[in-house]
Amino acid sequence: MILTVTPNPSLDRTYEVPELRRGALLRADTDRVEPGGKGVNVSRAVAAAGGRTAAVVPLGGAEGALLARLLDERGIEVAGVPLTGSTRVNVTLVEPDGTLTKVNAPGPELSTAEAAALLDAVRARAADADWVACCGSLPRGPGPGWYAELVEAAHRAGTRVALDTSGEALAAALAARPELVKPNADELAEAVGHPLATVGDAVKAAEELRVRGAGTVLASLGADGQLLVSEGGAHWGSAPVATVRSDVGAGDASLAGFLAAGGHGPAALAAALAHGAAAVGLPGSAMPGLADLDPASVVTTADVPVDRPLGATRAGRLP
Repeated sequence: MILTVTPNPSLDRTYEVPELRRGALLRADTDRVEPGGKGVNVSRAVAAAGGRTAAVVPLGGAEGALLARLLDERGIEVAGVPLTGSTRVNVTLVEPDGTLTKVNAPGPELSTAEAAALLDAVRARAADADWVACCGSLPRGPGPGWYAELVEAAHRAGTRVALDTSGEALAAALAARPELVKPNADELAEAVGHPLATVGDAVKAAEELRVRGAGTVLASLGADGQLLVSEGGAHWGSAPVATVRSDVGAGDASLAGFLAAGGHGPAALAAALAHGAAAVGLPGSAMPGLADLDPASVVTTADVPVDRPLGATRAGRLP
C-alpha cells in the first residue's frame, strides 16, 4: 500500500478553450473537476492502475467535502484531517496546442494543532504502508522543517519515504534521510544553487543531494527524459508521446509508477516513464490506467547522455 501525504490539496478545475484572449468572454469546450495536489495525484495514479492507496489530506468546507467524495469514488482511502479554513480550488485553461494557463490558489493557513494532526494521521497509518509519499509545497502555517518531522515519523514506523517538494522544505528534509527525492530540473538546480546545462550536470547535482541525505534521486528533466541516481549508479530514460494534451500531474503519475514498481532500479524507472508519458496524453489532470500505458516504447540505459544539453527539443518524446 502507498500512503500519500498532501498538506495543501485542491480541487482542480480544467477548462479546454478554443483560444485564450485576455479580457474576453471565453466559452469552454469541456469542463472537468478532479481532486488535486501532488500527493493526491500520486494516489489517483496508483488507484487507476489497480493498486491500493490511502491519502492523508486536510479537508475544509464544502470544497473539502467534495474532495473527499471524489477520492472515495476513485477507490482511494481518505484519511482526512478537519480544517477551519476551506480547501483551495485551482483553475487551468488549456488551449488546442496544449498551452496551459494555471491559477493556483494559496490555500488555507494551518494552525499549529492542525499541522500536528496531519503528522498524527501519518503516524497512525505509516506502519501499514510500503511507501509514504510526501508531496507538494507546504501550506501557510507549518515551518520548513515540517517534512523533516514527517520523514522521521515514517522512519520510526519502519516505512520508506518518497519526497517530492522543493526549496527550504526539501533542504531541511534531506537531513532526515528520505529514501527517495523527486525533483524536476528547476528544483534540482535550486537545491544545489547553480544552473544545470547538461544531463551530466543533473547527474552531479543528484549525487550532491545523495551526499546531503537522499537515498535515491529520481529527476524529471522535461523533454530530456528522466534520470535515476542511486547507490547502484545512474540510469536515464525517455518515452514517446503522440499528442501532448496536458502535463498537469504527469510528474506525479511518474512517481506513482516508480513506487508501484518497487521504487528501485531501472525497471521502476521504466514504469515511471510509461506512467508519465501516458499522463501527458490525457486531458486535465486525468491519471492513466493500465490500458493507457505503453511500456514497450520506453527506453532506459545506464549509458547516460551526459553531454546532452538540458532544454534540447526532442519532438514526440517526453518523460
